[in-house]
Amino acid sequence: MPTTATSPAPYQLALQQLTDSALPTGAFAHSLGFETYLERGLVRDEETFGVWLAAFMSQQLTYSDALAIRLLYEGDLLADLDELLTAQLLPRQLREASIKMGGRLLEIGAEIFPSAELAEYRALVGSGRAAGHQPLAFAVVARSLEVPFPEALAAYLFATVTSLTQNAVRAIPLGQNAGQRLLRKAADDVAAAVSQADSLDRSDFGAVSPGLEISQMRHERQRARMFMS
Repeated sequence: MPTTATSPAPYQLALQQLTDSALPTGAFAHSLGFETYLERGLVRDEETFGVWLAAFMSQQLTYSDALAIRLLYEGDLLADLDELLTAQLLPRQLREASIKMGGRLLEIGAEIFPSAELAEYRALVGSGRAAGHQPLAFAVVARSLEVPFPEALAAYLFATVTSLTQNAVRAIPLGQNAGQRLLRKAADDVAAAVSQADSLDRSDFGAVSPGLEISQMRHERQRARMFMS
């Protein structure tokens, strides 16, 4: 269909589908570490969850997922980036979460957004030569849809923030309006993360706050848990 001045970009609706919280990747089952802060009483309301969310995005998401997506867009080898992600995701549950959600995204993508590069990534995973991480699966699909890098990265980060906020609304619990206020505030943090990721180099990969990682490791031994990570 030709693009007109009033029609969306060809990839726009596909990108919305790819980042919609209804996409069944299992994100609803992961807190990515905030449940440990919740158990310790450090995350307990809208304000404290907002502080955790901003720290998680500016550090862990920016220096791992965001940088991996950028490097893939710039032409780094998929298998090399997959190996780097596996190596730098030290908390076992976080590593497994990335692979579980990545596996679902690869499976869904093969049916909904097929491409030669996605088939190649699935083949690498199927042969045991790659783990199949979520940010890379997303980047492969987004690039095949010809989504420009800044839009793809912003959409990925905001989708992650949205999933975590929905989980916080259930777990803390927060009101639905509080969740929406958090998402509105997170928009500036997403823009900052996109800009920051663009300024990093390969040596920055995995430069994550030890406090976040230690908390994610503690989640494995937490007695009562709502989430898998």
